[in-house]
Amino acid sequence: MAIDVTDASFENDVVRRSEQVPVVVDLWAPWCGPCRTLGPILERVIDETGGAVMLAKVNVDENPQVSAAFRVQGIPAVYALKGGKVVDGFIGAQGEAAIREFVSRLLPTPEESEIDRLVAAGDESSLRAALERDPDHAGAILALAELLIGDGRSEEALELLARLPESAETRHLAALARTGATGGAIDDIDAKLEELLDRVKEDDAARQEYVDLLEVLGPDDPRTARYRKALTARLY
Repeated sequence: MAIDVTDASFENDVVRRSEQVPVVVDLWAPWCGPCRTLGPILERVIDETGGAVMLAKVNVDENPQVSAAFRVQGIPAVYALKGGKVVDGFIGAQGEAAIREFVSRLLPTPEESEIDRLVAAGDESSLRAALERDPDHAGAILALAELLIGDGRSEEALELLARLPESAETRHLAALARTGATGGAIDDIDAKLEELLDRVKEDDAARQEYVDLLEVLGPDDPRTARYRKALTARLY
């Protein structure tokens, strides 16, 4: 099954999702004839994988940020992501045989399938077993870090997260670990932010704690934008 992806949903639906399953991104537009030929072939071949590979379709006319990120020069353009990174791709329409070969290169090996099984189990022993097989497996690192934070083992969680490139998810988990937030909540967070605001310009530790507390609040909390603006005013 294909999903339609936008600039707003790309990080979650493609980048993060690719940490669990390979994601093929089909960059297309309604006016593009070759796109209309290629699209159904991609959908059919990827559907046959039974969920082992996912297809994400991006209308380049409506989502310029995704187009810019891939530096699209022409469409159709197809890219495959695994573990948050582009691992393969092609430009222009392709026949079904070429598409099947492209998708087959993304299918997990028996070793990868076993790691995915361990990660899906989700308990600490399974996640550690997955990391013994693949120490840099992003999905296992994130899941284990979250378990460790919930168990109060924040330092170990931070050491794990340091294995990964910074992303929205690693920043959020690291903030939870450093602040000791329980269930993503902190008592008297407004009072803490107000108190830290007086020290952010001269005190690096206070500035880091302030930023971490904003990560705990999250982008959807209306206070986040207000406190970010206050931080900028104090720093500059």
